[in-house]
Amino acid sequence: MKVQINPERCQGHGRCYDIAPGLFGEDDEGYGTVIGDGVVPPGEERTARLAVSNCPENAITVSEEA
Repeated sequence: MKVQINPERCQGHGRCYDIAPGLFGEDDEGYGTVIGDGVVPPGEERTARLAVSNCPENAITVSEEA
């Protein structure tokens, strides 16, 4: 599983890095960023999906491919 953030949609609400700090971080302006290559470690799939569903701008996508 892999996560991505569309920077054009992200408005900097910060829910992704509050919910899943191991997967997401923030840039200097508070916008969400994906940590590393975006591959979700085993056991973190539920947290990744929770971050996706809590993004008010639908800026996060998840793919089943790693």
